[in-house]
Order: sequence, then C-alpha cells, then structure tokens
Amino acid sequence: MSLTLSTIVDRLGGRLLGSPELSIEALAPLQTAQSQHIAFLSHPKYQKQLSESQAGCIIVAPAFESLAPAGRSLIVTEDPYLYFARLTRLWKQTHALHQGPRIHPSAVIHPQADVADDAVIGPLCVLEQGTRVGAGTVLKSRVTLSQGCVVGARCILHAGVVVGADGFGFALHQGQWEKIEQLGAVRIGDDVEIGANTCIDRGALDDTVIEDGVKLDNLIQIGHNVHIGAHTAMAGCVGVAGSARIGAHCTVGGGAVVLGHLTLADHVHISAASVVTRSISEPGNYTGMFPLDTNSNWEKNAASLKQLSRLRDRIKALEAHIHNNKET
Repeated sequence: MSLTLSTIVDRLGGRLLGSPELSIEALAPLQTAQSQHIAFLSHPKYQKQLSESQAGCIIVAPAFESLAPAGRSLIVTEDPYLYFARLTRLWKQTHALHQGPRIHPSAVIHPQADVADDAVIGPLCVLEQGTRVGAGTVLKSRVTLSQGCVVGARCILHAGVVVGADGFGFALHQGQWEKIEQLGAVRIGDDVEIGANTCIDRGALDDTVIEDGVKLDNLIQIGHNVHIGAHTAMAGCVGVAGSARIGAHCTVGGGAVVLGHLTLADHVHISAASVVTRSISEPGNYTGMFPLDTNSNWEKNAASLKQLSRLRDRIKALEAHIHNNKET
C-alpha cells in the first residue's frame, strides 16, 4: 500500500513542492532511497547526500530547500526529524498488519486485574492480582506485571519486560542474608515506552515511580524505590540503583550507572558508560569515564591515578613550604 504526497501533507502539514499525486511506497535513508521512496535531511553534515539522493521526495528544513536537486519533490518543515517521526507513525497506522485477538488466549490475567477495554495483551503475558493497565496500552509478548503494579495509558511494554519483581533487599546477620520483603509496587505513568527485557523492581515500602513520557531502552535495570521524572530517556543497559531520584527531561547514555540514593536534577544529561557517584544539582552534560587508549598506556595511567592522593598531599606540603618561606 502506498501513500500520495497530498495524503501525507494533509495529515501532517508542511509545505509541499512537487506533484501532490506522487505515490510513495516506502520510507528510506537519504543515501539509499529511490524514486518511489521518501527520505529526510535533518543534519547539515548530510547535505552532500541531499544533492546526490535519488529519493522521490525529501523532507527538508527551509535552509536546505535550495540545495535539493532540481525537479525533486520536497516537503519543507521547520523540524524534518520530528516530521519523519510522525510520518513513521502514520505509515504504521495505514499499513498495520491484521491484528490477532486483543487479549491473547495464552495470557494469564488474574480475575482482580483491571485491563482497559482497548488495551492489548500479547502472548504469554502475566498480570497478577491488583494490576491495572490503562487505555490504549500495548503489552507485547511475555510481559509480567507483578501484584499491585500499575501501567498508565498509551504505553508500550516490549517483549520480556518485568514490572514489579522484588527489589534487591537483604539484611546481613551473622554472615547470612535475611530477605527484606518488598511491600511497595511500581507505578508507571502515561505514554511510557519500555524496551525488551527491561526490569523495574517494586519498592521496599514506597512505590517505584516512572512518570509520564519516560522512554527506557532494552536491558535496563531500575532498582527499588527509584523515581524517574517525566520525559526522561535512558539508552540500553543503563543501571539505576535503589532509591535514586532522577529528574525530568534527563537523558542517560547506554551502559551508564547511577548509584543508589543519589538525586539528579531536571535536564541532566549523562554520557554513555559513565558512573554517577554523586548527586547532581545543576542541569548540564556530565561525563565520568576513563578515556579509551592502548592497553599499555591505560595501565600506566591507571597506575598514576592510584598515586593522585599522595601527589596531592605532596603538593599541599610544597605550597605550605613556599608560603612559609615567603613570610620569612
């Protein structure tokens, strides 16, 4: 099934330059698109690809309109990347495959679970007692919602997500670990998307909270009693330890770690593979990683790091000595 440019612009807006009846059969990257495809340019560093592209239509910002090949159809919009994102959703809506039953017969749903009338529950999902799933939410295959956990409206939980497993709570007594029962739950807001095999632990006493619009990638671990503010996004393999509080509109790069009981302010951005070891009270970009190097250089630098505290003490002593000599 194809879409004409007129249909796209009628639904999404933008200024069309070219034939409204041009039929688009697929979305494609700028460098590989052909005459039946639509592509987009959102970054200046790819403008060379714009002049060489064979795409039938290209979504561009006004600044790049004049650089497009002569006679090429264009959709001009202030934010091509946002336009492309909305186009992908339109494309999926109009090209949706036949859906199976709204609730798959293999799903296990407790009689006291509350599932909205238009929510979709995929194969092998488990919804325990007291769980709630909001309107328009989709649970892909093998999602588990443990007792008392709540998922808001229009959320997507991908395959293998576990919401509400016990948090990692144990008390050490005479060399042995005694379990601390996790008595809280997990509350997930509206418009949240959670990637495959991500785990969000239930709170020990209070609930673990994921606010509206949060986006979590695959293989993320969210510990018990964590609070993640609205519209924060985390890339794959992030780990957030228990009782950390992360503000709104933050981003956390892949493989980064946030230690427990720390607080990150709103609009904090953590680079990939960083380890956050202290609270951050000011918005901004933060990085905490050892630079990549050859192994031999890395070992030398690592050995030097071990001496930093001793070197600091020597410098302080030297400064004090210099200061005392100046006074005499």
